[in-house]
Amino acid sequence: MARHGGGRGWYGKMVGAALGVTVLAVGASVWTAQADAVNGSTPKASAPATPGADVEPVGVSIVHASDKGPRGVNITIDDGPDPAWTPQVLDLLREYDVKATFCMTGLQAQAHPDLVKDVVAAGHRLCDHSVSHDTAMDKKPEAYQTKEILDAERMITEASGGVRPMYYRAPGGAFTPHSRKIAASRGMRPLGWNVDTKDFEQPGADAIVATVKREISNGPTILFHDAGGERAQTVDALREILPWLEEQGYSFGFPVR
Repeated sequence: MARHGGGRGWYGKMVGAALGVTVLAVGASVWTAQADAVNGSTPKASAPATPGADVEPVGVSIVHASDKGPRGVNITIDDGPDPAWTPQVLDLLREYDVKATFCMTGLQAQAHPDLVKDVVAAGHRLCDHSVSHDTAMDKKPEAYQTKEILDAERMITEASGGVRPMYYRAPGGAFTPHSRKIAASRGMRPLGWNVDTKDFEQPGADAIVATVKREISNGPTILFHDAGGERAQTVDALREILPWLEEQGYSFGFPVR
């Protein structure tokens, strides 16, 4: 998978903040609500927080397939939430009746909990994208990888009001056997992608659209971003891509778990 690097300078500014993240999420609250079961209300805890309770492990392999089958596509949105761009993406998804998977960093979720709740209330799913978006995670000690994944899980769950992330996407695709095992043990299926729109490079909306049309035959999971920089091109591209995919006979789904 491509390792993303361009246009990510703002994440470096958050690394210091990540050092202040508290202990591992061993004692984090565990909830049974799922994003696809939310009907516009803030999820509530259904049981007392118990370490490891109600978490069913999932497969450790990196998933790409769609739950809508061979003609399904998965729209995935990374790096947010962002107060400027996430609401615009949500508006477009609502307009075209599309559900997506939002891969959030712990720091962004913690900073914008109302947006996390908006994502969940709209019926989208959450994905753990680590605390600080360190694309060199695979070169770091296993203890560091564990902390980035589990702290982000806790931060996203708290920000959402109790809905846990269902997937884990390594920043820049920097998966390791250890990181996949840790995520899967917490019920978060490792999530890859088939179509990298490279929208983080801001190549222009037309180029983003052309990439999707050219590469959708590679597989169903398409990678976009709603943070990490100026995302007007992504918004413009989605406005064209979503109806085009529907016209081609694709159905919008979620990655299988």
